[in-house]
Formats: sequence, structure tokens, C-alpha cells
Amino acid sequence: MSDIAIIKYNAGNVQSVQYALHRIGVGSVVTDDEAVIRNASKVIFPGVGHANAAMEYLRARELDKVITSLQQPVLGICLGLQLLCNHSQEGDTQCMGIFDTEVKLFESKELKIPQIGWNTIYDYQSVLFKGLQEEAFAYTVHSYYAALCNETVAKTDYSLPYSAALQKNNFYAVQFHPEKSGKVGEIILQNFIHLP
Repeated sequence: MSDIAIIKYNAGNVQSVQYALHRIGVGSVVTDDEAVIRNASKVIFPGVGHANAAMEYLRARELDKVITSLQQPVLGICLGLQLLCNHSQEGDTQCMGIFDTEVKLFESKELKIPQIGWNTIYDYQSVLFKGLQEEAFAYTVHSYYAALCNETVAKTDYSLPYSAALQKNNFYAVQFHPEKSGKVGEIILQNFIHLP
């Protein structure tokens, strides 16, 4: 299976996602070509970087319109999740509005920001987490979080509970990095790849 498209844009992390797919025997192509993205059976939208710069890049190439119009399963990762929300406090950025929630900066005097390292995810409400034990550990690196909302399908706590994962129709997204989360991440990626 090699018709998995990983969206290429000016936010890092793309190669590590491709390597993670390769480890579970799944081929993929890294692309910003609209036709290739639209014809893929699944689309992964990863990202590490600044929300405002990323949205500017996507809008300049009209990739934002491509992404929001996709009908096949789409998986946002980290910044990819945040850009699929309504708005991010990072650079006061209007995002794509798939998920009806705000992305906010962690505010804590006790905890280090950004959150870097392993944290538990819990309260699964999506097929993405099929076969995972409750409170599985996943790897995170982020300063901003998506607030809990009706589309939250998993949670994490870091100074407050927030959305570890979101889902609406064919759009799925995770704040943590499945490509860096060992067996837990592999299970999540396989569950996504096997979606109908």
C-alpha cells in the first residue's frame, strides 16, 4: 500500500512520519501536489513549527482549501491538529476551522513550557485507539494545546485537561507524536491506515 500522502509544507517532522509508516510496512509519498493529495486513499498532515507561518504558506499555495475539502481519512499530527482548529493564540492565527475549538498557550508557573516528553492519554472515544490500554503513554512536544470540545476523542493532562485527539467526520488529529511514541504510536497509525 503506497497511496498514503504526507502533506509537504514548511513545517518539520515529515520525514519521521514517513519512516514510522515504513516501519509498519506502509509506503507513502511526501507531496504538495493537489492531484496526488486528492487521489490518495489516506492523507497525513503533520507539523512542527509556528502556526502563523504555516498557515501563510498553506494559504499562499491554496493547500488550506485542498485540505478542508478532502473526503478521505485525514490525520493531523501536532501542529497539524492545531491548524485544523478555529484559531490559535500563536501569532493570533485564523486556522482551518474543521474542529470547533481554540488553541491556547499553556499557562503555568509550576510546569515547564513547552511540554516535552511522555504523557498519558485517556478517555478514548475513537477507532484510532482500538487495541490500546487506557492511559497509554505518548510522546509530546508543544507549548499550545487544543481546548476540550465536543470533538475531543482523547484527553491528556498538563496543568489542565486538554484534547489529546480530535475527530470530526473523516478528519482525525492527535496532539502527540505517534511517529515517536513506539508501539502505542504504531497501533494508532495502523488503525488510521486501516480505516475504510
